[in-house]
Amino acid sequence: MRQIVLDTETTGLETSQDHRIIEIGCVELVNRKLTGKHYHQYINPQRNVDEGAMQVHGIKDEFLEDKPLFENIVDEFLAFVGDSELVIHNAPFDVGFIDHELSKLSKKPKSIANICQIVDTLALARNKHPGQRNNLDALCKRYMVDNSQRDLHGALLDAEILADVYLVMTGGQVNLNINDQSASDKGTVSGASGVRRISSERSPLKVIKASDDELASHNKKLETIKSASGHCVWQDISQ
Repeated sequence: MRQIVLDTETTGLETSQDHRIIEIGCVELVNRKLTGKHYHQYINPQRNVDEGAMQVHGIKDEFLEDKPLFENIVDEFLAFVGDSELVIHNAPFDVGFIDHELSKLSKKPKSIANICQIVDTLALARNKHPGQRNNLDALCKRYMVDNSQRDLHGALLDAEILADVYLVMTGGQVNLNINDQSASDKGTVSGASGVRRISSERSPLKVIKASDDELASHNKKLETIKSASGHCVWQDISQ
């Protein structure tokens, strides 16, 4: 299964005001594993970047002056994402901008959804964590994904971070090589995702039993719970 994790940066928020894409970043997953292949391109939008958008991504008009137009990079872009499943955070936004760019061109698909399936990770996160903040920074914190380099939004960096978040949020990577073990790490096994697993060859863990005083204190606490509520399930189990 081939998936492309995609992000864009734009001149503003609304295609109805003819705002344009200025950066595209994509990373490739095959069978839920990062391949190292990516696509990254800055684009001349032929208009000014809104001040509010520039404060988000830090991309200035002067930087974009010598960059290619979307029409000059569209074939390369479509070739990279073609026949894949696109993984996008807040997909309607990015898909809307890509479709807006495609609508300006002749002899091109008018919607990216005509050549790719779309997965919206924001919708997945809202379903999984209703009522919580589900922007990319919040998900990084929730799933302990490092986003310390994300001072400003950038399409390629955000795509790389989103790929990590998506893999963890949907169950982690599938192909963990749990037989690999480094000579310096005899107690654990590291798979392709960096997950550390306990080796079957490690020494048995030491079992520390509760002392008589600790057991007495524990039983006293259970009696207190039973007196307050009339029932203590932990006391029933221990008996």
